[in-house]
Amino acid sequence: MNRGLVLRGLPALVVVVAAVVGPWVAPRAVDATVGMPFAVPRAGAPLGADRLGHDVFSRLLHGGWGLILLAVLIAVAVTGCASVLGALAALRPRLGVVIERGADLAILLPAVLALLLVVASWPESGAFGVVLVAIVFGIPYSARVFAAAATPVAATGYVEAARLGGESTGYVIFREMLPNMRELVFAQFGLRFVEGMYLVSTAAFLRLPTSLGASNWAVMVRDNASGILLNPWAVLAPSLAIGVVAVSVNLLAAALGRREVGRR
Repeated sequence: MNRGLVLRGLPALVVVVAAVVGPWVAPRAVDATVGMPFAVPRAGAPLGADRLGHDVFSRLLHGGWGLILLAVLIAVAVTGCASVLGALAALRPRLGVVIERGADLAILLPAVLALLLVVASWPESGAFGVVLVAIVFGIPYSARVFAAAATPVAATGYVEAARLGGESTGYVIFREMLPNMRELVFAQFGLRFVEGMYLVSTAAFLRLPTSLGASNWAVMVRDNASGILLNPWAVLAPSLAIGVVAVSVNLLAAALGRREVGRR
């Protein structure tokens, strides 16, 4: 096994596994009190207490799976749709112009502002609204990147031969073009995962209505910021968890893309 891949992916793997199994192995319930507000770490409470005296370690184990799951859904949906649209735009130049204009419009309206407008005006959408905004505003820009990379691929001999041979557009995209764009696919997945973590965390941090629960990592950072000098771990622990997962997944995706390209 490649040592570099292990070093890049191990931090994310540890945090993700902890987040997935955390609700079952957490030593206490989310609302269990272990001491005074912002009590320092001690035996039985390795990360101390939060602003309400709850166990930070237990809340950390309970609060990660929702953020990670939504970020993965966003990354898969955006990368999958954008890669197909980008390849199709390279084969159909008129569609490429439409994608470029869509990307221009998406850039004009920041995703965070769209998140505020959609989720605040449609509170019952919950986590679905967050995912919808992330996908809608992520696809145009990412598709434009894929279209730029797919244009030279579409002009290669093997793609031209497949098209002249009567192969369907789907066959050309999935069998001839996307396998030769693996590095970009992996890189975009990593970037979209980071973007997904950012938007989902922002929604929770801004108190937008979502269905991630009251103990997710972004909420922990927001609620305990006032006591960072009393018990820094109440803020640092969830912040580090978000950062480690986002950075590690991004590095691992980029490394996997380069490795796949190197094997061709």
